[in-house]
Amino acid sequence: MGFSITGGVSITGGVSLLPGGSGGSGGLSNGYSSGGSDPGSVDTIDKFPFSSDANATDVGDLTAARYGVAGQSSSESGYTSGHGSGVPTWDTIDKFPFASDGNATDVGNLTVARLYCSGQNSADHGYTSGGWELATPGTTNVIDKFPFTSDSNATDVGNLTQVTDGGPAGQSSSDYGYVSGGNGGGPGFSDYNKIDKFPFASDSNASNIGNLTLSRKQVSGKSSSESGYTTGGDNHASSVTLNTIDKFPFAADANATDVGDLSVSRAATAGQSAISAGYTSGGIAPGVINSVDKFPFASDGNATDVGDLTVPRANLAGQQG
Repeated sequence: MGFSITGGVSITGGVSLLPGGSGGSGGLSNGYSSGGSDPGSVDTIDKFPFSSDANATDVGDLTAARYGVAGQSSSESGYTSGHGSGVPTWDTIDKFPFASDGNATDVGNLTVARLYCSGQNSADHGYTSGGWELATPGTTNVIDKFPFTSDSNATDVGNLTQVTDGGPAGQSSSDYGYVSGGNGGGPGFSDYNKIDKFPFASDSNASNIGNLTLSRKQVSGKSSSESGYTTGGDNHASSVTLNTIDKFPFAADANATDVGDLSVSRAATAGQSAISAGYTSGGIAPGVINSVDKFPFASDGNATDVGDLTVPRANLAGQQG
């Protein structure tokens, strides 16, 4: 079923330098980590600054404690989609403001109730792709889209090239959403190294455009103006937790390259994207941890530990604004 501890990760980024990762590049001010498990579900929304290396503060709560969630970011708000504290809330889309610290509100539902999914965002919409579907049950390849301009339910706008569970990573350029890693969630829990891409300009299916350097699940993603990053994770077959930072280009369809290491091997993390750096927060290493790593976009290099979340947790979502 793919229910080994996995990450609900989400990540934004891309080209236009707007706050919150709108249309692409990272947020201007803060990273956010929402939800998670330790091992029970957590409703905490943490915020940490991009301008200095510092610990996070607790700035609000989700509408319910939830894990295995995906995150999206508009220019004004953070979104946390999927799973929840009980069966009725597994399709929930929560929204919380960037302008002031406060609790999230329930603003809509996904078309497929699921967890362990990935998140992407364009300038106008949030996307939730893949994951473990509650109703069947089993893995899903559905790509959902919901608007930032109004509070409403998501619509099914396409499919990934394969069903994907196990905490795949999400990345976003100004024009495309990306899904990397994860696993099949079936017998043998085969891990993936595939990188899928789907367009924001039209509602359509994804295409496979490259591979990660390693097959892995429980990964998280970040995005610069030029590249997508996939960090950490674990390999089901070997039960090895990884510290790898992979990078793939947005300008061309190509395989990823290994460009550095996290400060500690970890899986089931969240990712956040500033304009100049990528962040990896929380996770399992192998115990549940609260550390926040940062690595530069301008040059290929290792990450450093720059702060802590308020609560150690895994299977959390990441946003930036």
